[in-house]
Order: sequence, then structure tokens, then C-alpha cells
Amino acid sequence: MSPDRRVYLRGATTLRGSQVPRTTTDQRLLDRQPDSDWLHTDPWRVMRIQAEFVEGFGALAELGPAISVFGSARLKPDSEHYANAVEVGRLLAEAGYAVITGGGPGAMEAANRGAREAGGTSVGLGIELPFESGLNDYVDLGVDFRYFFVRKTMFVKYSLGYIVLPGGFGTLDELFEAVTLAQTQKITSFPLVLIGKDFWAPMLEFISRTLLEEGMINEGDISRFHVVDTPAEAVEIVVREDRKLAGEQ
Repeated sequence: MSPDRRVYLRGATTLRGSQVPRTTTDQRLLDRQPDSDWLHTDPWRVMRIQAEFVEGFGALAELGPAISVFGSARLKPDSEHYANAVEVGRLLAEAGYAVITGGGPGAMEAANRGAREAGGTSVGLGIELPFESGLNDYVDLGVDFRYFFVRKTMFVKYSLGYIVLPGGFGTLDELFEAVTLAQTQKITSFPLVLIGKDFWAPMLEFISRTLLEEGMINEGDISRFHVVDTPAEAVEIVVREDRKLAGEQ
């Protein structure tokens, strides 16, 4: 497809050619406004934001137990991490959990693929971005969002925990937002499982040797991360934590 005919999704709207906007909805909301026009436009944005929450809640309210899987959108199908994501999706589905991803390519596509091929529920929560278009072909239940913060709420609200494969800024953003919510007790009993000990080792070393030693976190904060090397170990942890919580209730 030529660049001027690429598909651009904005919520329920599909745009091509000259209709593709120069900026995203999030960008227009968050950019500095040089005049007072925002006083007239932002109240209407509130209605759109409210509508996105309603759409997300309506689509996911009866989803049942689910785990979110994160990882790089740039993973190729022939990579080890992609294969691990497929296996994570398969094992979660076989254990009776829906699989929620960001709905894009790479690790997200792989986890959705594993869930779908195993006969499970494959969910994709997409986001309006200038360089990605549409949900991957393995998503059975998909919702596209304009606003990152609405989408993030859906991940946390409808997931029992996160399994995180190697990824970049977006993956780290989701990971650290979840650990911050757990640290501040905004969410409880929320396992965070990282797959790939070698990949995550430098980050965890910084956390333990710098943040902890400088007194910026507590010893217990480090234990919030479960680090494993295989999909089977990751799924075993989230299932165990879920059953433990169910037993306490």
C-alpha cells in the first residue's frame, strides 16, 4: 500500500489519503495551547473520553478472568520472544484465561495468536498511533481507543496480572505503571511476571543497586517482580496467585 493510502484508525473511524490527520487525539489534548480556544473544545473532549470508558466497560465487563500480555511490537515471527509469546497465549487459554494485548503486531500478535489457536478468548485493546493501523488478525474481541489513559484503565481493571516479554518504551510504561499502582495499593494481588532473565537483568540490577540503596524504594518493592525464563513458569505464577486470592476470598 502506498504511503498516501495507508489506513489510519481513530476510534470507530477509518481514514485514508488526505483524511489522515497530522496529529493524534492524545497529542491534541496534551499539547500546549497558545490561546484560550481550549476552553471551548476541552469540555466536549470530556464527553468523548466518557464515551470511550463506556465503550470499554461495555465490551469487557463479562470477559471473565484474564491476563494481559505485553512485549515489543517489533518482534518478528522467527524470533524466540515471538515464539514465547505464542506459547504464553496458548497456555493461558488452556488454563481458562482470556488473553488481553494491545492488539498490535509483534509480541501482541503472538500472544493473541496463541490464545486463538488454543480456542481461548483473544482480546486486543488498540490505540490511535501515527505508525500502526488496525488490530492484528488474531484478535476476536477488539476495542480501539483514542486516549492512552482510557486504554490503560482497561488493562488494569480487567486483568488479574501482567506477563511481560522483552519490549521498549511502551512495554516499560505499562510495567512501571502497574508496579506503581501496586506499590501505592491502588491495586492488590497483581502479579507481574517478566520473561527473559538475561534481558531484564540490567533493569533489575539498577532497581536493586541504585533505587533500593538510595532509599527510593523498599525491599518489598523488588519482590513485586517475578522473573522467569519460560512461558510455563510465567503462567504457573499467575494461575497460582489467582487461586491464592480466590482461596482467601
